[in-house]
Amino acid sequence: MTASDNPVLVDVHRGSLIESQHRGAIAVADADGRLVLAFGDVERPIYPRSAVKALQAIPLVESGAADAFGLSDAELAVACASHSGDQVHLDAVAGLLAKAGLDESHLACGAHWPVSEAMTRALLRGGKRPGAIHNNCSGKHAGMLAAAVHLGYSPRGYEKPDHPLQVMIARILSETCGVALDPDRAGIDGCSLPTHAVPLMALARGFARFGTGWGFAPERAQAAARLKQACFAAPVLVAGEGRFDTVVLRGLAPLIFVKGGAEGVHCAALPDLGLGLALKIDDGAKRGTERVMSEVLAAFLPKARNVLADQLDGALYNWRGLAVGRTAASAELRGALDGLAETRSRAAG
Repeated sequence: MTASDNPVLVDVHRGSLIESQHRGAIAVADADGRLVLAFGDVERPIYPRSAVKALQAIPLVESGAADAFGLSDAELAVACASHSGDQVHLDAVAGLLAKAGLDESHLACGAHWPVSEAMTRALLRGGKRPGAIHNNCSGKHAGMLAAAVHLGYSPRGYEKPDHPLQVMIARILSETCGVALDPDRAGIDGCSLPTHAVPLMALARGFARFGTGWGFAPERAQAAARLKQACFAAPVLVAGEGRFDTVVLRGLAPLIFVKGGAEGVHCAALPDLGLGLALKIDDGAKRGTERVMSEVLAAFLPKARNVLADQLDGALYNWRGLAVGRTAASAELRGALDGLAETRSRAAG
């Protein structure tokens, strides 16, 4: 199966027509890799991008750096974040760097305008341009820098694939997801760090392990639990006000840990159910990704339906605020989730 063979997951309606459609694939697995749901091509390697930031942050805690530098929940959460660049995010990143004896000049992520419109406007009013600290990945980079300093590695070149810290992170990703990483399928992320191709089914297993600690050595299980708890304690640091991951973490902790990435990737852990979830929308559209994630989370955890009511409503508005269309789960996705519900009901009965 190729990406073009993946099922339609989301229909976009306008008037009497389906105007657009989003294809993709979904994997839900337990910590042993047993698939509860496999819809679409879940074996094709994809780049998880920022969806695995919490896994990339494991060395920050496991190495002892978090304790050595006295990192707060906010600083640990921003190390797992794709943040909006609001002042609360900038303060957390700057604080993390300062505790490691570093500053913004050490960040190798590059600069872009903040996700936050308010912060972008503030910079423009002040006649300023964004710096690396405004990059949505600056927290991840700050966490990596702190881990490198604590481990005695050079903070310069920390972003390169052959740096000892990146070698360690690649090993942790491989061990967590239970898959060998193919160096010929490694790429460079938008923030200049390595990104490793991993099948959705392996990512789902990795998030099940991250959520439960199952299959981890005690030190890694404790590190994962601490990162997860930090994100639950400071959900606004993981994304930003009004953004999907913050909404879920704030409204559904500790039942769901969720993290999105670029190009239509989103992952989640459901610790109480012992499951991990990974999905990719083929065209990379966030609109499709967040709709599918909402549908799948609600299928496994009915309580999520209230928290994600706006996302599940799917109304599309024009610039005058008029409702002009909607996104909806496709018949294929609805059938897969209904079949899953029936299977789970029979198993429970």
